[in-house]
Amino acid sequence: MTVLRTTATAALWCLASLGAQPAGAWAQDRALVIGIGTYENLPEDMFLHGPKNDVKAIQSLLTGTLQFKPEEIRVLTDDKATRQAILSSMDEWLIAGTAPGDRVYLYFSGHGLQVKDISGDEEDGMDEAISTYDLKAGDEDWTNVILDDELEAVLEKLKGRAVTLVIDACHSGTISRSLSREAVSALQGARYLPRPFAQSTKQPATRGLRIDLGVVDKPAQLTAGGLTAWSAAAAYQVAWDDVRLPVEDRHGVFTSAYIAGYKPEESDANGNGLVSNAELFEYVTRKSKDYCATLDGCDNLDPQLESVPDMLGTSIAKPEPSTGEQAIAQQPAVKPEPAYQEVKVEAAVAPAYVDADPVEAIGDIVGKADTGDVTVSLDKGPALNKGQIFKISVTSRNAGHLVLLDVNGEGTATQIFPNDMAQKTTPLSAGSTLTIPDDYYGFDFEAEGNGENLLVAIVVSDAVDLQDVAPSSQGLNRELDARQSLSEIVARLQKTWTGDAENRGVRWSLGTLKYTVE
Repeated sequence: MTVLRTTATAALWCLASLGAQPAGAWAQDRALVIGIGTYENLPEDMFLHGPKNDVKAIQSLLTGTLQFKPEEIRVLTDDKATRQAILSSMDEWLIAGTAPGDRVYLYFSGHGLQVKDISGDEEDGMDEAISTYDLKAGDEDWTNVILDDELEAVLEKLKGRAVTLVIDACHSGTISRSLSREAVSALQGARYLPRPFAQSTKQPATRGLRIDLGVVDKPAQLTAGGLTAWSAAAAYQVAWDDVRLPVEDRHGVFTSAYIAGYKPEESDANGNGLVSNAELFEYVTRKSKDYCATLDGCDNLDPQLESVPDMLGTSIAKPEPSTGEQAIAQQPAVKPEPAYQEVKVEAAVAPAYVDADPVEAIGDIVGKADTGDVTVSLDKGPALNKGQIFKISVTSRNAGHLVLLDVNGEGTATQIFPNDMAQKTTPLSAGSTLTIPDDYYGFDFEAEGNGENLLVAIVVSDAVDLQDVAPSSQGLNRELDARQSLSEIVARLQKTWTGDAENRGVRWSLGTLKYTVE
């Protein structure tokens, strides 16, 4: 009988600890906060009520949780947010006012739109853009807007800074091009502008529509330079003011969820006190869909996050002092391990924080709470003795392709499934159970090592190609870095699914099981 050991003692970390750099030490922080609700050349029925409240809320987030000083924040609202004022502030306030290693935060709340591409670099012939106070209708299209090409040029010059871009607007693709001004006016609170001479037509959703992240066309190039970008909706969708509220109390649906998600009690899915980028993404996605379900005319709403995969499991802000540190103060003789670890992520220039326990950190990477959609069990129960033979069973409420990883306390993972030895290669059927190893494998699993381990089962209901991040060839025979492997898988699952007539988020479910080996 061949024996396969499913845990390992070697630790392979993709995140290396920082040196002596003090946490939160940036040479210069700069934030530019833009909110435009009223417009010089638009009728009042196309004004937005939420941006003025969004700006105040973002300022509070910056000076509070994110520890920006008030003098490091420039605010442009309504008539102060002309095209010239926005571009000059990006140039002299953000670019000239910072250096590599600094923090830069750029926020926009207002109308998004599309205009005809004149540079020839857009596959669909349209440039995404953000509105300005003084935008106006030209002979053929909107003018005095800020194009995606212009914004990307700014972001390119900010490479080497820790840049956060947040866009609460939308660039709704074929949706906006199929609606007239009169049709848009009827959709109260929609944060997009149709082309100025659009005629109302009934246009079916386009299969395979090219997906942009708001106004960022080349996210891979920009995230490698230190950018983390958030957008309220995918390019085929509409972002919204929350029209359930009184006019003066309205705010952006995305901005409200994004800010609320900084509170661990709202979005900390695994309850470890740290809110990761992945957890915030799952939270704003859930809140956006909850709102969309209450609103006629809102078919889908999928916020977008672009960053390097390794940033998914890192904290969105410097964590509060850990309970471990508090225990040290109360009992000087006891010195527990710190709850959080300061790390350096490749392509990120600012300190990042992760849970120091590799098993606990997995929840921060996947972002989702375990809701019971996928059940993982061991035939011998969750407490194993060293050398004990055991089997793993996975049952999913939803049909889909399974990826199963075993993570040990050193941060090393083994990919249990898919693997080249399995007889079953078809997707799981809803409600059916897959047991590993079965009689076809010709070997057993033997418990090794000691301490706590975690089985992570991901069931993907859409036909997402994961061959490059979870190939069957690495199943059962390679030691993997748990953080890196899961980050790459989850980053792929956060992409927009374009295989249906109406594009949407990828459908996937999560199940976990903690077990111990003694």
